[in-house]
Order: sequence, then structure tokens, then C-alpha cells
Amino acid sequence: MRSSLRFVSVAAVAAMLAAVPGSAQKTTGPKERYEMDVATMSGFAAMAGGGRGGLGGAMGMMFGGDPSSRVAYQLMLRLGSNDAATAPPPKGDHYFQPQVKLGKSVPLISVERKEGTYPTEFERPKGRLLLYWGCGAKAGPGQPVIIDFAKVAAGQVPPGLFSSAVPVIREVSQANSRSYTDWPNSKNGKQPGGGSSLIGAHRVVSNYGPDINFTLAQDYMQGLSASTAIQGDQSVMLRWNSVPTATGYAAWTIGGMGNGSGKNDMGDIVWWTSSASKEFGGGLWDWLPPSVVANLITKKIVMPPSQTSCQIPAEVKKASGEMMIGNLNAFGPEANFSYPPKPAGNAAWNIDWTAKVRFRSHTMLMIGADFGGMGGSSTGGSTPAEPAKKKKCKGPLGIPLPDGAC
Repeated sequence: MRSSLRFVSVAAVAAMLAAVPGSAQKTTGPKERYEMDVATMSGFAAMAGGGRGGLGGAMGMMFGGDPSSRVAYQLMLRLGSNDAATAPPPKGDHYFQPQVKLGKSVPLISVERKEGTYPTEFERPKGRLLLYWGCGAKAGPGQPVIIDFAKVAAGQVPPGLFSSAVPVIREVSQANSRSYTDWPNSKNGKQPGGGSSLIGAHRVVSNYGPDINFTLAQDYMQGLSASTAIQGDQSVMLRWNSVPTATGYAAWTIGGMGNGSGKNDMGDIVWWTSSASKEFGGGLWDWLPPSVVANLITKKIVMPPSQTSCQIPAEVKKASGEMMIGNLNAFGPEANFSYPPKPAGNAAWNIDWTAKVRFRSHTMLMIGADFGGMGGSSTGGSTPAEPAKKKKCKGPLGIPLPDGAC
């Protein structure tokens, strides 16, 4: 089932179709779809992603070594098909060039579908979620929006709590595939080490679809280096380096965690986003296509690639207390491939497979603290925050916290 090495970019396909006025060409497929998510992580995100035990491990080593230049890489691979495996269960391999530093290949395996009953009773949580948004020294009108956890648990969910303008885009999933495999998985999950490069030929082989071959000309994005400085008015200036291939930026903070009085009492959790409007969750800390990012920039939900600073309102810093985790996401380019090439004229185009490679760079830091150059430097007379106590943090009622925040 090996296909030719020839491929054509989806962008080129669109251009060719647009050049044929009134084209009535019919298309079928793709039968098989591949999605490869690529991330560059820095700051605390690099420590969490590099297998050092998440934020707890990062905090435990913040006074040792020199992690300021540490960058970690992350790959997430998903392969879905409309066809059944020739010999179940579905399985596959992604073959790399030596410079990727993941060995000859990594195994794509099927996800187990777990069945059973689960307890539905739970104790109603206590506490509140305070929502702030927008760059500036002071919070805008109508802020904060206050969400009572107990009321949400009782089914009283405020309208527009989560983002409707920022989608989470997953074109390949177990739900939309007859056969599905992914990586990392229980069989193998080791991420690429330092010096890895994705440039070159890639080959994906499975027992439920044709071979996929594509050549990447793009590599990991540059790492983000962010710093914070507390201003005289107690707002916080967040600055970062310009990432050459970034299509836009989004920043957010989580603060005030663990200030409750006891079990199930979360106290006040403070959530801020750089969006000019009340947009939380969704794809703001995920991978997004350049076209979607461009549209979100026009709506001032995402910051443009030319922007390299954002002021966090003083009210956010005050409400967050000492525990304030900052996050910054640089959305990046994507590469699209498909096979076979578009046939001439109006002949039917039966697409065997498509492959999409998405890029982003993100960092995580402690706001207003100086941990030896970890991207959380602070000026303005503040003192370094004390190491966080080893306490389990939870997202309220399933509200997702950023990767590595626990």
C-alpha cells in the first residue's frame, strides 16, 4: 500500500481550483488524515514538558543550575482513517530522519475505549472564579466577572462563560475515525531531546491506510523568553522576545489558587487573559491555523505578531496574591500536504490522504518573581516569591488550567 513520494500542498490546491472559473470538479476523500502538532516550550513549561515533574519539580530546582536557556520540544501525532485495519488492532509507525533524535520511528497505537460506570456524587465545591481581561494598567469596566463554583455545580452556569470565538481545532480524533492511533502513548512517550530538527522526509505507515510521505521545510519555532516587571501602580508589565515565525500571541495568568479555608473550598481563583474581550478557554492556549489567528487579531482577541508587551492590570495582581502563574502562547505556521495531485481538467479528484503539521511556541513563568533568569524576572522592589508548597491544584469544575500548572 505504498504511495508515491509526490505530494501537493493544500494551499496550492486551493489556488489551482480558484484559477478555474466555474470548475465542476468533484472530489472524494481523504480516506486517511494525519495531524502532527509541534511545540517549543520554555521557562517552567520546558521543565514540565522535559519530564522534571511539572511545576512542582520546576519549583524544587529553581535555585539550582541555570535553566534560563532551557528549551524543550513536544510532538503530538494523530492518525485517523475511514477504513478498518487489515489485521486489528490498528497500529502504525512514524519514521524519522536521524536528526529528529527519536530513533528510527515511534509507534502509533490505538486508544483503548474504556467502558463502565463511574460515581456521579460529589461534594459541592466552594469558592469563586474572578475573570479579568485586556492589557492595561487598570481593569476595564464590568470587571471582574465573578463565578460562584457552588452555583455552577448546581447547574447555574452563566451565559458566555467560555469562548465561542476561539475554537479548539482537532481535525483528527477517535470520534471521527473508524480506525485511530496516536503518539505519545502507553507504549512510548519520550519526547525529542535537545538539538532535534524536523526538517527533511517523514513517512507514516499503518495497517489501515496508504503510506503517507511528506518533506518538511519548517522546523521548531524559536523559544519564547518572557519577563515581568511590577510597575509603580502595581500593574505588571509583561515583555517577550519577537518570535520570527509567530502569527500572533495570547497571554493569560492564573492566580490565587490554594487560598481556600479547607477541603472543597478553593477560595478565589483569578483568571486573566490578554484578549480585549471576555474570551477564556478554547484554542487560546492551543494550536490555531494562521487564518484563524489573523481573524482573531482583527477582533483584538489575539495580539499581533508585532506586539512584544502587555500590561497586566493592577487589580489582577492584587487579587491573585503571591501565587500567580503567567503563560504566553505564540501561534505559528502550519504545513499541509495531500496525495495524489489534482488531476487535469474536471476529472474526479480522489484524495487518498492529507497531512497537517502545526507549530507553536509557549512559555510559563511566575509573575513578579525572579528565579535566576527563568523568564519571570521582576523589578520595582518586589522580592522573590517563596517556593510553592506541595499542594495539589485543581481546575474548578473541570476548567482547564494551562499545561504544567499542577
